[in-house]
Amino acid sequence: MDSILDIDLTRLRDVFLYDPQAPMIFSSGIFLWLFAAFSVVYLLLQRQMTARLLFVTLFSYYFYYKSSGTYFFLLAVVTVSDFLLARCMACTVVHWKRKLWVVLSLCINLGLLAYFKYTNFLLDCWASISGGTFTALDIFLPVGISFFTFQSLSYTIDVYRGDIKPLDNLLDYAFYVSFFPQLVAGPIVRARDFIPQIRRPLFVSDEMFGRGVFLIASGLFKKAIISDYISINFVERIFDNPTLYSGVENLMGVYGYALQIYCDFSGYSDMAIGIALLLGFHFNINFNSPYKSASVTEFWRRWHISLSSWLRDYLYISLGGNRKGKVRQYVNLIITMFLGGLWHGASWNFVLWGVLHGVALAVHKLWMSVTGRRKGEQSHGIRRFFGILFTFHFVCFCWIFFRNAELSTSFDMLRQIATAFHPQLLPQLISGYWEVFALMGLGYVLHFVPDSWEQACAKTVIRLPLAGKAALLILLVYFVIQMKSSEIQPFIYFQF
Repeated sequence: MDSILDIDLTRLRDVFLYDPQAPMIFSSGIFLWLFAAFSVVYLLLQRQMTARLLFVTLFSYYFYYKSSGTYFFLLAVVTVSDFLLARCMACTVVHWKRKLWVVLSLCINLGLLAYFKYTNFLLDCWASISGGTFTALDIFLPVGISFFTFQSLSYTIDVYRGDIKPLDNLLDYAFYVSFFPQLVAGPIVRARDFIPQIRRPLFVSDEMFGRGVFLIASGLFKKAIISDYISINFVERIFDNPTLYSGVENLMGVYGYALQIYCDFSGYSDMAIGIALLLGFHFNINFNSPYKSASVTEFWRRWHISLSSWLRDYLYISLGGNRKGKVRQYVNLIITMFLGGLWHGASWNFVLWGVLHGVALAVHKLWMSVTGRRKGEQSHGIRRFFGILFTFHFVCFCWIFFRNAELSTSFDMLRQIATAFHPQLLPQLISGYWEVFALMGLGYVLHFVPDSWEQACAKTVIRLPLAGKAALLILLVYFVIQMKSSEIQPFIYFQF
């Protein structure tokens, strides 16, 4: 009996300790149970402002521990240093001193990011240039470091620019930086949007609660049903060995990955926004049907909006934006997207992906200038249809380099599509993978339906009674369990 009890206690302890093979994510069972217990305590503390903020902050640190282990101390380092540096900026009106403090903030945040994310990449590049040999260092990449460093930087830069006033309370700032719904994979929440909400009385309206449930359900459906299933059962097989498959199979794999990465990341964002709503906080939208875009410029207004707007406001504008002539504007766009690609990962495939998008943005700006079209003007009718078709395939072309770790693999895939297409295999392919193609078709149909349809579905969920909302989530979890063919798949953007 004692041995059985010891085994049970050991298993229980292992559940609550960090497991590098199974980081905690929103779609995992352990998170659902922990969030249920968290919600009870959260409601009990609804009138105790400081205690509630402290409780959520501690839970957020535990959430990060379950994602990255002991590296949660990096989150504390960034939080304390940027809080103090912002206070230092507030205590002086001397311009060069304020600039010194914000530069120090940049060095701390980007220094941590550079060490953990780019050390091996930079050493490998140096070895290639110098003709030396390189052995990769054993450096663990903490989950979400790219997100919380950028989020904290937005605060210190906004304080430096005078757009916001620095916080007086370290707890408030720690709550902002560590708030668990967006901590490990975004969206990147701006201080100017979130901080005013921190000390407001807790209030969750029926509309907020219903919309939160709708977003959690839709995000779970995108991630755990569509993205995971087509990834495991089709997309990974194609990208792992593209030369073993015909061109038409490779092309379908690319279409599958385009849907997979969208459903994975937008699904996470939906769940993050939905959970925040249940807790009484509002996040801005992070995805807005990006494959409906009729230009690359429009795509980046719809895809990962929190990152694209961050790059625009803190990098592109700082480089001069469009204020120093057309040529400089095009160069700034390419530099911004080059660094945006590098933000995604320390690899030349991400750099190439970013440069391709930067060049496409510059070409589109040039085309707009030559044709005299106004900024923000949208095409209509047949011209918009072909614009969407072209933009979607350009984005898919770029996804090939984004997904493959080696350029040679990307070229192998393109070669198969160009020289060994074999369209006669398509009926056989669809019949062999009919479940995958059914989900892909459903995913794309849902993506391209009018926005009014999604709003109608959201309103329907909002009007459901509490029992109906609970039944919806239980039914969805049941479908997730039935379709799961392996262990829960981490979110793609955890690696960034």
